[in-house]
Amino acid sequence: MAEEEKKIIVDDDWKAEAKREKERLVEETAQPETLPDPTFAELINMVGVQAMIGFGGMAGPGGEQIPPNMAAAKHYIDMLQVLEEKTQGNLDEEEKKLLDQIIYELRMRFMQTAGGAGGPGTPGAQ
Repeated sequence: MAEEEKKIIVDDDWKAEAKREKERLVEETAQPETLPDPTFAELINMVGVQAMIGFGGMAGPGGEQIPPNMAAAKHYIDMLQVLEEKTQGNLDEEEKKLLDQIIYELRMRFMQTAGGAGGPGTPGAQ
């Protein structure tokens, strides 16, 4: 017995649908992503998050814990200090308040984290 040769039959409707889908995907990827206008608050928050990552305890992309890196945390806090100095007199009230608040909170967190358990600024410290 000779085996029959199997034939794949593709109708024209399927081809037309596949072509339309391909064109739609090309259009979607060709359109630029619309992002909001950048703001000073966004910049401050971005640098602040980097400092928080330096304190450790956050999960990386694979879910693994990121170890503390106090030198990196201090570096990003210092960057915020530079921004504060360089923008003095050029910020509106909300921007200044945000920057002051983030710098203060990060410095307090740095002192607590660098001091370790029972160190200065931690509850129960003597």
